[in-house]
Amino acid sequence: MAEELVLETWDLQCERNGREHRTAELSGQQLVVRRGQPFTITLRFSGRGYEEGVDKLAFNVETGPCPIETSGTRSHFAVTDFPEESSWSAVIQQQDGDSLSVSLCSPPSARIGRYHLTLETSTGYQGSSCHLGDFVLLFNAWHPEDTVFLRDEDERGEYVLAQQGLIYQGACEYITSTPWNFGQFEDDILSICLKLLDTNPKFLRDQNRDCSRRNDPVYIGRVVSAMVNCNDEDRGVLAGRWDNCYEDGTSPMAWIGSVDILKRWQKFGCQPVKYGQCWVFAAVACTVLRCLGIPSRVVTNYNSAHDTNGNLVIDRYLSETGEEERHSRDMIWNFHCWVESWMARPDLAPGYDGWQALDPTPQEKSEGVFCCGPAPVRAIREGDLQLRYDVPFVFAEVNADVVYWVVRQDGSQKKSTHPSVVGKNISTKSVGRDSREDITHTYKYPEGSEKEREVFAKAEHEKSSLREEDEGLHLRIKLSEGANNGCDFDVFAVITNNTDTERVCRLMLCARTASYSGSVGPQCGMKDLLNVALEPRAEKRVPLRILYEKYGESLTPDNIIKVVALLTEYQTGDVVVAVRDVYIQNPQIKIRVLGEPMQQRKLVAEISLVNPLEAPLNNCVFVVEGAGLTEGQQIKELEEPVEPQAEAKVRLDLVPRQAGLHKLMVDFESDKLTGVKGYRNVIIAPQPK
Repeated sequence: MAEELVLETWDLQCERNGREHRTAELSGQQLVVRRGQPFTITLRFSGRGYEEGVDKLAFNVETGPCPIETSGTRSHFAVTDFPEESSWSAVIQQQDGDSLSVSLCSPPSARIGRYHLTLETSTGYQGSSCHLGDFVLLFNAWHPEDTVFLRDEDERGEYVLAQQGLIYQGACEYITSTPWNFGQFEDDILSICLKLLDTNPKFLRDQNRDCSRRNDPVYIGRVVSAMVNCNDEDRGVLAGRWDNCYEDGTSPMAWIGSVDILKRWQKFGCQPVKYGQCWVFAAVACTVLRCLGIPSRVVTNYNSAHDTNGNLVIDRYLSETGEEERHSRDMIWNFHCWVESWMARPDLAPGYDGWQALDPTPQEKSEGVFCCGPAPVRAIREGDLQLRYDVPFVFAEVNADVVYWVVRQDGSQKKSTHPSVVGKNISTKSVGRDSREDITHTYKYPEGSEKEREVFAKAEHEKSSLREEDEGLHLRIKLSEGANNGCDFDVFAVITNNTDTERVCRLMLCARTASYSGSVGPQCGMKDLLNVALEPRAEKRVPLRILYEKYGESLTPDNIIKVVALLTEYQTGDVVVAVRDVYIQNPQIKIRVLGEPMQQRKLVAEISLVNPLEAPLNNCVFVVEGAGLTEGQQIKELEEPVEPQAEAKVRLDLVPRQAGLHKLMVDFESDKLTGVKGYRNVIIAPQPK
């Protein structure tokens, strides 16, 4: 009888498999592979080699704390001659003396997560088993049978592999981009993402059921959406705060990447990291989803409605002087960010595969938990409000009506006319380029179109906002040129009289500092004209000068000034309202790269910014990071204050680890100027062989 087959050494081929599975940056010390795609391991036996027909080889893979075959979290499979599509399989690739190469493959519907791999050998009645080690299995956007399959290679590069991107902020009329370091392949991030799955309450309640559902990106998306915020006291990653009091944590405006946030969460025993706002929640969720292999992107909706009572109408109440009369829980956010993830929806009728909206910012509960989505973007556009998950909430964010009521001194209310404003310029970063892609058309049909009316009829939503008619009085607010931080600037109320008779009106113009979530601060400019005579078929421009000495102290880190204009016609009592959010521009951060950028060679970055204010800046700090360029964050504090119009400047040394295109991202903080962002693309040449 043949002697026992004894395994001497083995090699999980982390580097080679990592290259083939596009996980090379994750696969330094561990094997990371994508589901449905074969990976190769090498076995070396001592004394004699493997003999077909004499020796039997089988493998065990197990994931989760209670692996069971019926739950899909355990599989036992013998070496066969050809791979099996729908289950785990092992096929011998080649034999070279004592050495044997075996190709293992999971089904494209396998559960993702960390697996234990065991080899069982038997010869006749003798057998032994050996634990070969652990590996991590991810979703596979490259496999046509995977529910996250994405056809276009450039899109897979952007939405799964790109570690850096841009997030759109600012205001509808002045869109800004802020750089973000997603860093999903940075050290420890994968293990933190897996820990997040194992911290979620569904796992703690029923570990077997939770692990058995980890083959489904819809389920994973929902778990991630809930776990990025901590509102359910579920040991979630981020605490949200919107009141500009961030002294006991980090201001949401100061972050430039997800890596630091996720590492802090793990380091402090899964205590929520302070603080996040919508783009931070969305960006961290995007990092986790990309890390697990689900194609994902951050999107921004301008003039985003938060409709708490579900009637698709946001009522705003103004006094006759343009002040907010009463606070409503319904809000209009300047912008709101969420995540879209690409996946099939076999749980719904056909037609809803593709991009799904997931919103980790805690706003309303869904099935008792603060999470939102995945809501098929197509269902939002078609008004299919009954579909899972949370379609009505996202539908309202992009379609609700805003009605302004002017409350008179006697308490009576007058409804004003106001053109449609909600759900504008829905934006995401373009594939492979640093430009903005407008995706509004994927969420809604063109305003005023027949299709839009059909959708609203289906959603039982009457669009009450009046389109601007040719008749009557029109009012809009224009900005002279750029509004720069530290400078005075002008806004104009532009009034058009589209009638054949002269009209006499009262015009109120009021400017206040504001937060992106819609709440307003103190007044920083005001004009009340009691007798504005408007010639027939003519236009009139009324300026309002906004002074830095008035707005500088109360400007929020969101850099927004909300200008409200109220035009009251004496003859009819009609009121027209116009609102505009003016974005105050921060100074530019300049980044120079000195030396030839090459892998593993020192590089110097020179970073500078000019103080535009009339007062010195104290406690100045530059924070720099970039996946593949820096080891984590680099922080440079300036010892001296930066005087007015003087330059804050630092130099820092980098040793890029990876070749290719990378973004060096910079955040500047000080006592009077905060959250100033800049970035530079750097192409790193590979090390000469």
